[in-house]
Amino acid sequence: MLRPLAALLLTFALVAPLAGCGEPPMLGQEDPLFDRQKLTAQFQPIADRVAPGQLGVGLEDLGTGQIISFNGERRFPLQNVAKAPLGAAVMAEVEGKRLRLDDVLLIEDVDLSPPPSPLADAWTGPSTHTVQELLERAIRDGDNTAADILMKRVGGPGAVTAWLQGRKVMNLDIDRYERQLQPDSLGLASFRAGWKGEAAYRAALGQVPAAERSRAVHAYLADPRDTATPLGALRFLEALNQAELLNADSRRLLGGITRQVTAGPDRLRAALPRDAQLVHVPGTARTDQGFTPVVNDIGVYTLKDGRKFAVVVFISGSPLPLAEQEKAIADVGRVVIKAAK
Repeated sequence: MLRPLAALLLTFALVAPLAGCGEPPMLGQEDPLFDRQKLTAQFQPIADRVAPGQLGVGLEDLGTGQIISFNGERRFPLQNVAKAPLGAAVMAEVEGKRLRLDDVLLIEDVDLSPPPSPLADAWTGPSTHTVQELLERAIRDGDNTAADILMKRVGGPGAVTAWLQGRKVMNLDIDRYERQLQPDSLGLASFRAGWKGEAAYRAALGQVPAAERSRAVHAYLADPRDTATPLGALRFLEALNQAELLNADSRRLLGGITRQVTAGPDRLRAALPRDAQLVHVPGTARTDQGFTPVVNDIGVYTLKDGRKFAVVVFISGSPLPLAEQEKAIADVGRVVIKAAK
C-alpha cells in the first residue's frame, strides 16, 4: 500500500546508466546553456506541424538544473509512460522487504488486460510468474497484463500517484488500471478475458459504432486522469537523476531492463548522436479510424562528454499519421542536441 511506499527513497531505470548522478555540475557547466527564447522559437514550427493537436516539451540540463518548457503546464495523456513510476514503486516495495523479486504471482482470467500484452496472448489457463519477470515484461515489452498485476500488488494506481506526490513529484497522475483505461478510451465496456489477443480485441472494438469510438477518444483526450504536464514528468526525471530515490542495486536492475526497450526507435532515439546514450520510455495510444491520439517519449540523453539532458515530449490530438508524429518528436530531440553542442 502507499504508506510504506512513501517512506522509501525511490528512483527508476531511466537514471541507471547515469553514473555519478546527483554530483555537482561539471566544470564549465555552471552557467545556463540554453537560450530560452531561441529554443521556444525552434519548437514552435514543430508544434505548428502537429496542430490542431498539442505539443508539450520539457527539457532540463541535469548539470546546471536549467529548465526549458513548451506548453509545460498543459496536461497530456501518459499511455505507456505510466509504467515508469510503476516500475519505481515495485522496486520500492522490494527495498522495503514487502515484496521479493522471486515472489510468484498467480494470473487468472480476471487478471488479463488489453493489448499490447504477450502474456494475455499466450494465456491458456491459470499460470504463475515471478515479480521480476512481470517487471521485465511491463517495462521492456509494455505488457499491460504484467503492469496491471504489479499495479495491484503495490496498492493500485492511487497508491503510486500518492507516492509521487509524497516525493514532491506533482502533476503526474496515475488513476486507472490499463484494463480500465484502454477500453474506456475507445468506448468499450470493461475488459473481459474473451477479448484477449489483438484479433479478438479488434473484433470487440469493431462492434462499437465509429461515432461512439470517436466520441470516446476525444473524451479521453480531455480527461485529466492518467495525465502529466511536461514539467511534472520532467520533475520525475530530475528527482531520479538527483539520487533522491532508489538505491544503487535497484537502479542497476531497472536500468538493465530499460536498456532492452526497443519501442519508439524513430522518436528521441532518432536524434541520438554517435557515442551518446539514451534511456527512454515511449508511449502510444491505439490507432483507430486513422487517428493516433497520443504519441509520447521521455528519457535522458547522456552525451559523449558526460553531460546529461532530461527530455519530455508529449503529442496529443494530432491528425498526423503516427510516423509523422514520431518525426516531430525526433525533431525536438535534434533541436535539443544541437543546442547542447
